[in-house]
Amino acid sequence: MIAIKVATKVANLFFAHNHRNIPIILLINNMETQEQVKELVKQKYSEIALQDKETNASSCCGAGGCSTEVYNIMADDYTQLEGYNPDADLGLGCGLPTQFAKIKKGDVVIDLGSGAGNDAFIARHETGETGKVIGIDFTPAMIEKARHNAEVRGFNNVEFRQGDIEKMPVTANTADIIVSNCVLNLVPNKDGVIKEIYRVLKPGGHFSISDIVLEGQLPKQIREAAEMYAGCVAGAIQKQVYLELIEANGFKNITVQKDKAIIIPDDILSQYLSAEQIAAFKQSGTGIRSITVYAEKQTKEEKACCGTDCCN
Repeated sequence: MIAIKVATKVANLFFAHNHRNIPIILLINNMETQEQVKELVKQKYSEIALQDKETNASSCCGAGGCSTEVYNIMADDYTQLEGYNPDADLGLGCGLPTQFAKIKKGDVVIDLGSGAGNDAFIARHETGETGKVIGIDFTPAMIEKARHNAEVRGFNNVEFRQGDIEKMPVTANTADIIVSNCVLNLVPNKDGVIKEIYRVLKPGGHFSISDIVLEGQLPKQIREAAEMYAGCVAGAIQKQVYLELIEANGFKNITVQKDKAIIIPDDILSQYLSAEQIAAFKQSGTGIRSITVYAEKQTKEEKACCGTDCCN
């Protein structure tokens, strides 16, 4: 959900650290760089919080200047979902995780990167008055906007907490379900977030997360371009690596619930590729994808099992 303006800032930060031609993907593992990237994301989200949906939807991931083709490259249409509140919809995101989250009445749901409250309010409709929804966002302006949206609607079972999803302000074994919409791709320490998701889910709980991943190798000209690397695909990793990371953290029944291609407009591609290269790229089957992934935390019984007959 980070657009080209902040992308250039982030990429310039990477390149400033890259005087020895170290691969950019390795640099993001540097703790100092991680914190600087997160601070830039926070600054941009503070700006986005003040924009309306139309402004965000006419740009790439919310901050303008991405393409002359006016449509949101990432977002899906929320307007037909029960519980939708237009004031909370900033035109961000890359999927509809709440649609696939299997939320039941009375569930405790946590929304990671909750923004102005869009997914949280849809989750509230599903969990009902007996349930609870907790939104977590590290941008003060987004938290303020989300709290205002909840207050004017009288939602007393939705709360928004400011915090880092790598260190969630939530006790262990709290949530029945976790949802998130196009957030993990922005986080340098994805393994840390997935470990936190496991920690705060109740045994047997599950998540449904929409995110941006890569599949195959992007053309070198795109991979090395500041705007394309750190723009709408900032921090995105290979789809298979993403799924393996989830499995390595102990989750089971991992399922890709939705998988769609993200089409990069020709007026962006033409800045880096010739007409022949654009045609080859479109036919290659490689590129950027939006996926919604479901996975379950082990139950207490499964975790306690340690024999070869019951645990793999």
